[in-house]
Amino acid sequence: MVQLCSIPAQPCSYQLALHTMFNAAKDAIASRAALTWANKVIARYGVVQDVRIDSKSKTLEVSCLLEGEPTPIAIKIENYVVESERDKKFIRANKFSCTRPWLQKLLADFGPRQRIELPAWAAAVF
Repeated sequence: MVQLCSIPAQPCSYQLALHTMFNAAKDAIASRAALTWANKVIARYGVVQDVRIDSKSKTLEVSCLLEGEPTPIAIKIENYVVESERDKKFIRANKFSCTRPWLQKLLADFGPRQRIELPAWAAAVF
């Protein structure tokens, strides 16, 4: 028998656990799709090795091996927003951290001014 919470406005612990599991699964699936999509976008420059999306905290972590770089570069988008314009959605990153100081400076200077149109599958996730 399923027991309902005694306080209607407050979710039960199993409901919170279920919601957390659903979000984690959704983020994992979105991360795999983003990995495939990102590799198509940057194929000329290198390979994306890993993508981790956390939609709850609005963060995104990427590890990529760019041509000419001896080791992978880790980039973390510490805050992103999704913007809508007509029937399209865009993602704009506001804060970055990176394992390469020169790239972190470049991202800090130019990244917040850029927005990327989200493919249809991503627009539903973010």
